[in-house]
Amino acid sequence: MIRIRLAELMAEHSFRAGRRVEWREVAEATGIHRATLSKMVSSIGYNATIANIDRLCRYFECTTGDLLVYVPDEDAPAAVKASFKGPKANTEAAGAGARARYGKRDAGGSST
Repeated sequence: MIRIRLAELMAEHSFRAGRRVEWREVAEATGIHRATLSKMVSSIGYNATIANIDRLCRYFECTTGDLLVYVPDEDAPAAVKASFKGPKANTEAAGAGARARYGKRDAGGSST
C-alpha cells in the first residue's frame, strides 16, 4: 500500500518555518480542501489524485518520494491490514454486479 506522509511533512515544514503551520494555510496555498487533506492523513489507502500530489510537492518543495512511501502489505500493522480493502480482487465479478443491476446491453444499446 502507498502511505501519504503529509503529517510528517507538515511537522518538518513547521520546524523549518519556526512556527506552527496550520492545515488552513496548506489548503489555501495548494487549493486542496481541508477535508481532502484530512482524509489523506487519516484514511488508509486514500486514493489521492496526481494533481493533488503535484500541488503538495510544490508547496512542500519535495519529491513524490518524500510525500509517498510504499509499504509492503506484510510490513503493515495488523490493524491497518484489517481496515485496508485494497483493489478489487475480481473485476469481472464487479462487472457482473453492474450488469445485474442495470441490465445487460447489446451492441445496439437496448436492454436484454
